[in-house]
Amino acid sequence: MPDPRWETLADILIDHSVRLQAGETLLIECFDPADTTLPRLLVRKAAERGGLALVETRDARVVRELVLRGSQEAVEKWGRIDAARMEQAQAYIGLRGAWNISEMADVPADKLDVYNTLYQKPVHFERRVPHTKWCVLRLPNASMAQQAGTGTEAFEDFYFDVCTLDYARMANDLKPLTARMEAAREVRITAPDTDLTFSIAGIPVVPCFGTMNIPDGEVFTAPVRDSINGHVRFNAPTIYQGASFDGVRLEFRDGKVVKADCAGGDAEKLGRILDADDGARFVGEWSIGCNPRILKPMRDILFDEKIAGSFHLTPGNAYDEADNGNRSKIHWDLVQIQRPEYGGGTIAFDGVPIRVDGRFVIDDLKPLDAG
Repeated sequence: MPDPRWETLADILIDHSVRLQAGETLLIECFDPADTTLPRLLVRKAAERGGLALVETRDARVVRELVLRGSQEAVEKWGRIDAARMEQAQAYIGLRGAWNISEMADVPADKLDVYNTLYQKPVHFERRVPHTKWCVLRLPNASMAQQAGTGTEAFEDFYFDVCTLDYARMANDLKPLTARMEAAREVRITAPDTDLTFSIAGIPVVPCFGTMNIPDGEVFTAPVRDSINGHVRFNAPTIYQGASFDGVRLEFRDGKVVKADCAGGDAEKLGRILDADDGARFVGEWSIGCNPRILKPMRDILFDEKIAGSFHLTPGNAYDEADNGNRSKIHWDLVQIQRPEYGGGTIAFDGVPIRVDGRFVIDDLKPLDAG
């Protein structure tokens, strides 16, 4: 008898996240699964609803070898085959249970560039994201518990607590913030070593309540591409392409990152990531995080970007749903937490503060703090 919390999560994924209908094909990709309970439940529940499930299981160490040893021709064919398979799916669930978040850390930049260009871009950015009902989530394991600084059992309790929220209620609570972001023109963000201004006028706003990520709890849009000016220091540790970075600091002029450094990590690699293509130094997303049960970073962006009292800014590709025209092979969410224990900070729309020190100060937004 599986843990009943897996049943709850599987129902959320099938019925709320990807809204699987009879006759639809669901592609389930499992990365480093420690346990097969969830994918087995998803296959069963897809069949019960008249859907068809396809399942692929991947080992990150094997993927590393494919990226490291593969020729450009091999990666291109791999991407073409998987993009063709993605075309057959109306829904996608990615179950990611990484044993080692740094598995790709020693893969040379030119190899990662080939992989991002010829695999990630055609399979995920060009096919999955705009053309399927998709949801991505982590699978809990001892490695994730270690990242979070907790025991394995305690992490599992945290995982199910934040992943099985009442997403229907969250959808309703996010409506006032969505409306205020849609009406706003200029955003100003201030915090320690941070003073940013940018426009979001005319860019669509997307509330997130469990239909693309689990856990969830954010509202995103994108800055007008050339509007960002100022500087920002991100205080949540991050990992990208297998490499860890702490205290990333970016300076912007007319939308472009003109200076980048970090307090911890390889500053040269940071620069190479931002030089990946013409769009990598421009921002494709800005989002306010507001999951009241996620309070501290664990170097896992699916959790960290939802932290209560945070925002994230994303060098790289814009999403079609909130498109500012920026195109890139990278998409790197960088998080700043503004609760007092992280230094505080303010977000203002058109000169009016809407959140101060990580808590909303306008009445119709305050339910987001309560959860």
